[in-house]
Amino acid sequence: MGTLEGIRVLDLSRILAGPWCGQILADLGAEVIKVERPKVGDDTRMWGPPWMKNNDDEETSEGAYFQAANRNKHSISVDISTAEGQAIVRKLAQDSDVLIENYKAGSLKNYGLDYESLKEINPKLVYCSITGFGQDGPRAEEPGYDYIIQGIGGLMSVTGDKEPMKTSVAFADLNTGLYSAIAIQAAIINRFMTGQGQHIDMALLDVQVACLANIGMNYISSGEIPKRYGNAHANVVPYQVFRAYDQDFIVACGNDKQFVALCSAIELPDLSKDSRFITNALRLKNRDDIVEILSTHFLTQTAKHWVDVIQSVKVPVGVINNLQQTFEEPQVKHRKMLVEMKHPLKDKLQVIASPMKFSRTPVQYRKAPPMLGEDTNSILSRYLGKDEIENLRVNGIVG
Repeated sequence: MGTLEGIRVLDLSRILAGPWCGQILADLGAEVIKVERPKVGDDTRMWGPPWMKNNDDEETSEGAYFQAANRNKHSISVDISTAEGQAIVRKLAQDSDVLIENYKAGSLKNYGLDYESLKEINPKLVYCSITGFGQDGPRAEEPGYDYIIQGIGGLMSVTGDKEPMKTSVAFADLNTGLYSAIAIQAAIINRFMTGQGQHIDMALLDVQVACLANIGMNYISSGEIPKRYGNAHANVVPYQVFRAYDQDFIVACGNDKQFVALCSAIELPDLSKDSRFITNALRLKNRDDIVEILSTHFLTQTAKHWVDVIQSVKVPVGVINNLQQTFEEPQVKHRKMLVEMKHPLKDKLQVIASPMKFSRTPVQYRKAPPMLGEDTNSILSRYLGKDEIENLRVNGIVG
């Protein structure tokens, strides 16, 4: 039993932010019905290579990207540009608790599938719109891409070293998916109290600005435009990547007590008594000096040596794993962050697990990321007869 068991979600989104939100809700037990275009489906199905491999270790036409954000969902294939397809979605929406969509602002109104239209037939519907720039404002009609949002929203100005750098994963998309899932659950709780649904307006740019967090407040408080610190921290020193004799490793020294312990562990006890470095504020002021001293010292031993001695005094430290090493990390294995699911093309498809751990209602891995339209018949048979569904299929309206 999941925490959202009994909640039905109609997912009209594609790519990442919306599907990520839908997957979170599905992991929590909601029934999520993903509506996809006939023959094509979610764009990310074709974002390969790499492709998912089947039981014979042969590549399929299923993109690995799609597998990342669509487990525990049902897939139906419906052409919502047709009157018949729109009627199907309205039937589904009338019977749903939540609808997620990431079409351009205002475009679903042309199909009678916008919030104002659907709340007339289901006033309890929680309707979550996810766009790049929101439902209003001078850029509302522009398409939103994570890369562009990272630039406009300031993240790339503080990420990287000499040049601006985006994050390797879609930071704004993933965080918008998370915020959307939180907002939807809050709206469901409110509906239990009031009996009314509502429209949730989520924008990647809003989320990106919100996630500037301490960097954003540094600017607001000081008026100084933040610099790029690469792998270092804007507010804490030493808190960065260092090079050992053989490889890089990370030291994250979060307070003055930890700095004293660090200096003792690496056999530089007098460093913590140096008037330039006694407090974090002083270390920030003299960042270049302390980093140069530590960088030179760390080159004398292996990363394993430094990790072992620093870890022994409980100062945060660690090597930089590649993904193979990450999934072989004993703690990652212990936390069961890879799970196997049965897929129509592969008996044991490995997917990355949900990080949510519940004592009573654990995440259940019920259904592998679906094939395009694999649940069209079973879902639509709740509302339409067999002959009606077949006629729609012949006419290309469902797949």
